[in-house]
Amino acid sequence: MSEPSPDVPPEAWSGVHRGPLREGEWVRLTDQKGRKHNFELVAGKRFFSNKGHLDHDELIGRDEGFTVTSSAGGQYLVFRPLLSEFVVSMPRGAAVVYPKDAAQIVALADIYPGARVVEAGAGSGALTCSLLRAVGPWGKVTSFELREEFADVARRNVDQFFSAPAGQTHPAWDLRLGDLKDGLPTLGTVDRIILDMLDPWSCIDVVADALVPGGIVCAYVATTTQLSRVVETLRVHGGFTEPQPWESLVRDWHVEGLAVRPGHKMIGHTAFLVTARRMAPGEKAPRKTRRPAPGAYGRDYTGPRPADVPPLELGPEVE
Repeated sequence: MSEPSPDVPPEAWSGVHRGPLREGEWVRLTDQKGRKHNFELVAGKRFFSNKGHLDHDELIGRDEGFTVTSSAGGQYLVFRPLLSEFVVSMPRGAAVVYPKDAAQIVALADIYPGARVVEAGAGSGALTCSLLRAVGPWGKVTSFELREEFADVARRNVDQFFSAPAGQTHPAWDLRLGDLKDGLPTLGTVDRIILDMLDPWSCIDVVADALVPGGIVCAYVATTTQLSRVVETLRVHGGFTEPQPWESLVRDWHVEGLAVRPGHKMIGHTAFLVTARRMAPGEKAPRKTRRPAPGAYGRDYTGPRPADVPPLELGPEVE
């Protein structure tokens, strides 16, 4: 039998543990129908479901990845929750950033160990957990949240995931109650800014002032009108590269022998993402050589207008 693996060093602040399950940790039980149950292990306590009960003491001290049977014969698979599982089942104030989008933000906004990252707003803390894990304890994540009740939920969720000792939180995290537009100028320069807010276009000027040359802004918006407004505002500003908008869709598959087909459910639209990089002061990106589609900035368009698009000359309307 191989030697037990040592636990992840606490100074890594990974939110992950190795070895036997311990009191105070959270576990995730999955029943035979795929239903999930997350709870904290407390010695002497019981977990109850429609399949009877389980004593927490039956789980404490065992290596994760086992099956346990309840008093009424229900079988449960026992693991520690992954970050992607934790965020979709944790208590919510605001809506959470789903794992598929958080993964895209971490990868395509290039969040790296030691990075100085700002997010607005904190929501329920789902994206915050991914950002903190990516920057590590030597980076910095500053989260701005306008609503105190959301900030409280985010703080509890982040502290729970990272198993923060009482009275402490992740050393790289600075949660601030207030408006990004007011607080960002007090931080100095930063490397990445994530905008999860209703009107990210309203703070592009202050974002440009705060980002280092080569830094990345990433906006997370729900609707096509928001998507258009933030993309055009970044273009008009002139201090960013051409904005890159996209969305991701996730579809599961059914695989049993020769029965291989798309699943009956999928995670469809959750939000649009937009990234752009900050140019050096006084520098502008080369103009796009591809002309806009006819009518793209026509009579019905009322948003920001790029400098290389001539103003619309409105003649008399034709009936």
